[in-house]
Amino acid sequence: MKKNKSVILSLSIFLVILGISTLFHYPIHIEDALANSPIHDYDVSISFWRIAFEPVIGLLLFFNRSLYALSELPITLVWILIIFIIYTIIKMVRIKEKKFIISQMINTPIVIGLWFTIFVIILFIPLPNNTIVNNSPNSILVTTHSHTEYSHDGLISQKGLWDWHKRNGIDAFFITDHNNHAKTLDFVIAQRNNEFPIEPFVMCGEEFSGSNHLSLLGLKRKFNTRGYSDSTVIDSVRSNNGAVIVNHWFDGENKSLEFYKNLGVDGFEIENSATDRTYNREIYKKINDFCQGNDLIMNGGLDFHGYGNVCSIWNAFEIPNWHSLNPDSKEEAILNIIRTQNQKKLKVLIYKDRPYYDQEYLILSPIFTSFNYFRTLNFYQLLSWIFWISLLTLINIQISGNEISKKRISLNNLIPIVGSLSGLFMLGLAYTYYLNIENVIGYSEMFEEYSEILFYTGSALFLYSTIIVYFRINKSQ
Repeated sequence: MKKNKSVILSLSIFLVILGISTLFHYPIHIEDALANSPIHDYDVSISFWRIAFEPVIGLLLFFNRSLYALSELPITLVWILIIFIIYTIIKMVRIKEKKFIISQMINTPIVIGLWFTIFVIILFIPLPNNTIVNNSPNSILVTTHSHTEYSHDGLISQKGLWDWHKRNGIDAFFITDHNNHAKTLDFVIAQRNNEFPIEPFVMCGEEFSGSNHLSLLGLKRKFNTRGYSDSTVIDSVRSNNGAVIVNHWFDGENKSLEFYKNLGVDGFEIENSATDRTYNREIYKKINDFCQGNDLIMNGGLDFHGYGNVCSIWNAFEIPNWHSLNPDSKEEAILNIIRTQNQKKLKVLIYKDRPYYDQEYLILSPIFTSFNYFRTLNFYQLLSWIFWISLLTLINIQISGNEISKKRISLNNLIPIVGSLSGLFMLGLAYTYYLNIENVIGYSEMFEEYSEILFYTGSALFLYSTIIVYFRINKSQ
């Protein structure tokens, strides 16, 4: 009887997934952010490892790409707790045992700890991400906004950032650490001296925090920007024959668009994936109309810091014969398109895997996000779901048929075991961050701060879960 129930439940789950993915299918595609339409010179590649572990990695990546991820992930915790409470009530009514309620109350802190672990994995672990495939004969993919551990809010080394761009198929990138660029210039010179491969190509920039955040691109010498006015800093960049972009102006709207035009900036970010990836469309239209009316260029800010958003925005620069150019010519070709505000040679590409939605009903976002995830599944991803559902069903049937296994390998026992492993994972990550603290003294306190948070959280989860495991396993023997 229980065997039949397991099979029927598994079949029902898969039929629901199949129905959503076929009847409501939403094909993942690359979109031109300025034209708001699919662009056909670029495809999406899904890694083997993601497909192999689709029910876990696929879901985590999809939640990572949520339009308002930092708001939606805590809301997901609320939903997890609601489901956990409903499950407890239903089970309590069915078995009518007080000790079950006590057991679930003991499990509740572990469930919260497991959610925090998932939150950490989504934000800090580089999962095998979908990557862009560039089929355009003359365009290259460029990041104009990224950070390393030498930013006050960065968590990735210079070499790590270079590796990350290589994995994501990006041809060139600027490092724009906050209010400093000396370390970046050293890294750029090291690449020019063939200390590491020339592709992806690294260029020196800085994110200057003045009246707004400005990307200073194409810096050739070391100079101090701290405490200087916008106009003084922009003049210094011009003396380097560089370019200036206003970053995420829509995040606060400091000063007017006209103010920055008069300062002599080259353009504005039209999208930025480190803030809400798709911000208010009225502001978007305001920036778009202003830039078009004043011949200013628009680009996309990936704004990667070594954590958080997966790669979802690219700038496609039209530069023929890129690979045959020498380093100086490569950098000049990119900067020339920005300085001359040649929008025809710069497309802003955005990864599109769900329809736009605003924040009005954000409390329901976990339901919508899950539904939209299943809409995007292709044939191979569906096969992965079939495999894992079938495997878990077989394991469940085997356990249910053996009273000793059923008693030892119960959900009640598994929750604290997974909790212990999650605690160890956070302790390991805390130690990794701790080892980097000395390397970035004077630049960032992120490693120290996160190392401390992960250490205390991981220790509490590990000790609490391990104690519960000890008592429950002893009790079941």
